[in-house]
Amino acid sequence: MTNPPAQIATGHVLDLAEIGHTQVARVGGKGAHLGELCRIADVRVPPGFCITTDAFRRMLLRVPSIDERLDRLSCLEPDDREAIGAISEDLRRTIEALAFEDDLAGEIAAALARVGEDSAWAVRSSATAEDLATASFAGQHDTYLNVVGCAAVLEHVRRCWASLFTERAVAYRLRNGFDHRKVHMAVVVQRMVSPHAAGVLFTADPVTGHRKIVSIEASFGLGEALVSGRVNADVYKVRDGAIVARAIGEKQLAVHASPEGGTRECEVEPSRQREPALTDAEVLQLAELGLRIEAHFGRPQDIEWCLGPTREGGVHIVQSRPITALYPIPAAPDGENRVYISVGHQQMMTDPMMPLGLSLFLLTTPAPMVEAGGRLFVDVTRLLASPARRAALLDGMGKSDPLIRDALETVVARGDFLRTLEVEEPVRAPAPPPPLESDPAVVDDPATAGVALVHELIAQTEASLALLKRELRTKSGPALIEFIVADVQELKRGLFVPRSMQVIMAAMEATWWLNDRLRAWLGDGEKNAADTLAQSVPHNVTSEMGLALLEVADVIRAHPEVVAFLKRGPGDGFLDQLPKLAGGNEARDAIVAYLDRYGVRCVGEIDVTRPRWRERPSALLPMILANVANFAPGERARRFERGERAAREREQELLARVRDLPDGERKAEETKRKIDCLRTFAGYREYPKFGLISRYFEYKQALLGEADRLVRAGVLRAKEDIFLLRLQELHEVVRTQQVDEQLLRQRAAAFASYRALTPPRVLTSDGEVLDGAYLRDDFPPGALVGLAVSAGVVEGRARVVLNAEEADLAPGDILVTAYTDPSWTPLFVAIRGLVTEVGGSMTHGAVIARELGLPAVVGVEHATRRIRDGQRIRVHGSDGYVEILDACRSA
Repeated sequence: MTNPPAQIATGHVLDLAEIGHTQVARVGGKGAHLGELCRIADVRVPPGFCITTDAFRRMLLRVPSIDERLDRLSCLEPDDREAIGAISEDLRRTIEALAFEDDLAGEIAAALARVGEDSAWAVRSSATAEDLATASFAGQHDTYLNVVGCAAVLEHVRRCWASLFTERAVAYRLRNGFDHRKVHMAVVVQRMVSPHAAGVLFTADPVTGHRKIVSIEASFGLGEALVSGRVNADVYKVRDGAIVARAIGEKQLAVHASPEGGTRECEVEPSRQREPALTDAEVLQLAELGLRIEAHFGRPQDIEWCLGPTREGGVHIVQSRPITALYPIPAAPDGENRVYISVGHQQMMTDPMMPLGLSLFLLTTPAPMVEAGGRLFVDVTRLLASPARRAALLDGMGKSDPLIRDALETVVARGDFLRTLEVEEPVRAPAPPPPLESDPAVVDDPATAGVALVHELIAQTEASLALLKRELRTKSGPALIEFIVADVQELKRGLFVPRSMQVIMAAMEATWWLNDRLRAWLGDGEKNAADTLAQSVPHNVTSEMGLALLEVADVIRAHPEVVAFLKRGPGDGFLDQLPKLAGGNEARDAIVAYLDRYGVRCVGEIDVTRPRWRERPSALLPMILANVANFAPGERARRFERGERAAREREQELLARVRDLPDGERKAEETKRKIDCLRTFAGYREYPKFGLISRYFEYKQALLGEADRLVRAGVLRAKEDIFLLRLQELHEVVRTQQVDEQLLRQRAAAFASYRALTPPRVLTSDGEVLDGAYLRDDFPPGALVGLAVSAGVVEGRARVVLNAEEADLAPGDILVTAYTDPSWTPLFVAIRGLVTEVGGSMTHGAVIARELGLPAVVGVEHATRRIRDGQRIRVHGSDGYVEILDACRSA
């Protein structure tokens, strides 16, 4: 039954039953949730009260130099543990030493008397940034159990206040962007329950994200042993009112209340250690209770519960908060089961995109996509349900990302999630263009005719871009956005023109043909024969971009004063300062020329809102300086020639071996045509995306011009606010000269929360995350398995890099990162090998690694966590695994 409200004083103390979800600012996240729990029928919450944040703020005013101390904390980096520890410890000591003011102490004593003066109490922190939908702050602040007596309660209230400044809580706020001045602490005081059993309940599976599975963990005594990880708890999974899985842990200890106050650990009798903490009926009762609580709050919950001193004591709920780590599910209005695959894992950009970026990319792509967590997904349900189309999908995924293929096969194999189509649906997609080899000119002279075709396609893209620039200069207001929406169709026409797709497919099919046929003809030793043949191919705008930065370094290297200036990290205005230095004009001209050609690129470039190199040229400085330090003049030409020579020698060797085979002349002639096809067309594959990003840059500059006008008119606070709007929403803002400020705040908060999420490769409409597995055992024990994408074996120092602008690479290093997109290419000139967490055989890192002759393995799950920076590793680029050779970091 619902807990009745108690009538108590309304100063700095509120009864839990008086509190609702709107009072987070007064009672903190935990207090607000406990108050809401009191409103749910048949949910039992231990009675108690909350000391509000008003009391905390009043106390904080008595702390000497509090403003100066908070300023010092705000300036620290979250990893500066020493400085955080010193300041926060000083603050805690000061707060814990403060005496209670008489009126507040009297209010607390009166509340204790009303609830039950002789009770033992749980005294629990409740910060205003705690138990939120986007940040749980779980475990960051202190809780004290079995506190006996009014004086002890007051002492522990002070300790809870002080726990706002523990080292871990301060670092958490710094890392998640919370202002120390805006987070305040309330304290919940509740009558203590000494339970027979306690634990946690998740109304969605916390491991897989499955929204229809309730997960319950239980142990004897208080829940402290379980949440601190000191006991192997029982684990139950419940679905549709039935227990579908259980694992009974060996519960060797339990935590109980001590008669004199506080808690004590007790050994559990050996005969009881494997005894279930809950009966099946209690498990099902908890699951039903959890779902009722979830329904009240409207989202999956992480719930702490306890079962009274005897089994007849009933279930008490002592906390409920949102599960913040679940990946959002795309909206599916028909309620049917659906399967989604990640676009980001194919595009090498798994970070969230801002609304403007999402809306523009959705306009650009021909594939129907859905949005979740700031990322895009393709709904492949109908493809999987069709046996004929399923095979093609799985085959394609197997070549590009075997983990996605395995995850999809897992869903199909269950048999009960997807309904197989009884009647095949007609395929509405346009028929693919005929193979390029059906063109007589290409058949007769693939090299000459192919080069001419590539030049023609590039010229068409550049002419279209020049026309766009002229047109955009004539547009403003709503007409500008209408023009951009219409022009996206021109962009799509250029991206997916049949002739362009023929060129791209010709190179991919030549690669597959060479790898398959040469391995079949020459034996298993010829794995990925096409990798070396693809080195230093012409017309690859992305690898050219990396090599061109070597030439910029050649210019700068000759001017020591410029080098010294750039090493000081001068910021984005450095180009204007260069002419003041000896050699500065030459350096500036070289950098500006590079930006004119490649400055439209950046990390995460498919999101138009990301700052481009032209907008933030300082992003290039670490790469330029690394090239200055690591290479001698002329490295660009040497490196390209080295790749050409390796490819030419490999071609001659392979053709000679093929000619020695039965029917060798015919096979060699066919192989030569495929090699010519590969080398003629492989480089072009990168160009359509370069054209897309170039067009995005022009759109962005025009839209930012419109945003400037909105700022001057007082409609927007900052021009970057347009990034929080979809294109059509921006059109409406421009038309009406009005913006929804609340919408902007909500979008900004949502985007911040999405950055903490890890997007899945495959996601179902039940919220289940499927990452897939490599179904192979042909690797040494302890090796990290991935996808072989660029042949060769290399050893070296691992450099784990999460941000390209912070890379510190030396020649011979092996780059280990989450993913690479074209903006990472300049780093490739310094490394000997590549390992990424995301990628496929035709994604950016793989293509550039092959062209530069770098052994590479992609799709290595959690590589940036499993490989430590400085470890020596061996990359097996032909066999698709990585060995960790030592456990030591480099000095």
